[in-house]
Amino acid sequence: MQKRAIDTALIGTALAGLLAAGVAAGTSHGAQADEPMSHKVIGQQVAGQQVTGDKMTGQLVTGQQVSGHKVTGQPVTGKQVTGKVTGQQVGQPAAKATHHGTAKVAPKRHAVLSGSTKASYFWDDGSGVNGDTGAPAGGKPMQKGLFASPSWPMHTKVKVTYKGRSVTGFVGDRGPGEPSHRGVMLDLDTYTFRHLVDGKKPRSKYDTGTSAGHLKGVKYEILSWGHGAGKKGAPKPLG
Repeated sequence: MQKRAIDTALIGTALAGLLAAGVAAGTSHGAQADEPMSHKVIGQQVAGQQVTGDKMTGQLVTGQQVSGHKVTGQPVTGKQVTGKVTGQQVGQPAAKATHHGTAKVAPKRHAVLSGSTKASYFWDDGSGVNGDTGAPAGGKPMQKGLFASPSWPMHTKVKVTYKGRSVTGFVGDRGPGEPSHRGVMLDLDTYTFRHLVDGKKPRSKYDTGTSAGHLKGVKYEILSWGHGAGKKGAPKPLG
């Protein structure tokens, strides 16, 4: 009886050494192997006792098996490890959390009123050139993107488009006068007028540098109504 116990202990120690050597060899070149070595010790019997092996826990799993149960790539030290396998297979990196962007997209502004009209050009800065009447009625100095309307409220934001070219400006003056009774419902600053014609700059702020005096079919879009004097809605002739 004493001899059998000694033999069993020796065989158990030898088996532990065999498992340690086999598992250590499987991980000697690192855990990130594309095809981990698969060693199987299944159904072996030692001194009438079958090696079963318990499932390892908390470790990455290799292809090695002991009686069909997966073990980790860590060297076996003879200590019994119990619990269920919860790790991932070696060679498959842990999944990383995917972070999706949350950038906000500015909402598209819709026009509160749109239509088309014939447009002329002007530049009123008080110089008297081309018969200008002085500073714009809206209280802001003459500038690029300042338009004149016969009826819309001052500081109304307007986008004008002609042949694919667009400029966004604001109502800062009254006009045109008599031409508004003939369907010319917008006066554009010379820079805007020339840009709509061919995308270029005027010869000077008083002269567009083109032979065109009016642009027929200019599309307008009211983006927001101003709080100054004037009336909302379709443009009305001056007076």
